[in-house]
Amino acid sequence: MKRPTGTLYVVSTPLGNREDLSPRAAALLRAAPVIAAEDTRTARQLLGVLGVAAGERRIVSCFDANEGARAGELAAVLREGGDVVLVSEAGTPLVSDPGYRVVAAAIGAGAQVVPVPGPSAVLAALVAAGLPTDRFLFLGFPPRKAGARRRLLGSVRALPFTLVLYESPLRTGATLAALADVLGGARAACVARELTKEHEELVRGTLADLANRYRDERPLGEVTLVVAGAGEAGGGGEDEDGEGGDEELSARADALLARGLSARDAADALAAETGRPRRAVYALVVARRAGKTSTDED
Repeated sequence: MKRPTGTLYVVSTPLGNREDLSPRAAALLRAAPVIAAEDTRTARQLLGVLGVAAGERRIVSCFDANEGARAGELAAVLREGGDVVLVSEAGTPLVSDPGYRVVAAAIGAGAQVVPVPGPSAVLAALVAAGLPTDRFLFLGFPPRKAGARRRLLGSVRALPFTLVLYESPLRTGATLAALADVLGGARAACVARELTKEHEELVRGTLADLANRYRDERPLGEVTLVVAGAGEAGGGGEDEDGEGGDEELSARADALLARGLSARDAADALAAETGRPRRAVYALVVARRAGKTSTDED
């Protein structure tokens, strides 16, 4: 008789406040024969809080660098009928954390995958930011390189969804500056840090205000950014088609030209940021350059 496959439990753990661990999650962690953890030290600390002594449970590491190999090992455990609990360092696994390959392997092995919902920095920041929550887009961690980051932000500039991003404290200032430049400084936004922890803080304002505040001030702890979408309350100067108005686009074209960019390079940058047709943007840039030249000659 074929042995039934085990179950993979995808368990959310506290962001900081231990009391946010659900009774169901606690019971599974106490009973799990195998725990796959992004950070084994954090997992052991959590088990200690639950009264489980070190060594009573098999804890295996499962982080970005080894997830591919670990997924196959855990699938083998599931095929043999063993249950596995998957946890990230904090919050919900798979959400900008390892776990996708483990879940895919479990499904491929014929195992049942059971979500055990709980804390999530995305939702915690979203519901406290004071921005619309009916439609939102999670962007994870934006690219570290400035050009790639601006292209990503440009691709979502016209979307009418509240945007949620994770960011490192080291890059929060630079990302806020890019958000203000690409999306428009008038958009409402919120910087949420250290959610559920002792020093939790939510700072609300326009992107311009927040970029100015964090230009030289590095926030401490984990950071989640929430930004109004195009056309939302505080969403900035988008027109009815969801694109930036010509006045704003002209100002941004002037700024790029003033930095010494050619009309071609300025048009490429603006088209990537706004999603508008490059031919139309190039025509506007050329017109702005001609107008500036004429004014200078006068």
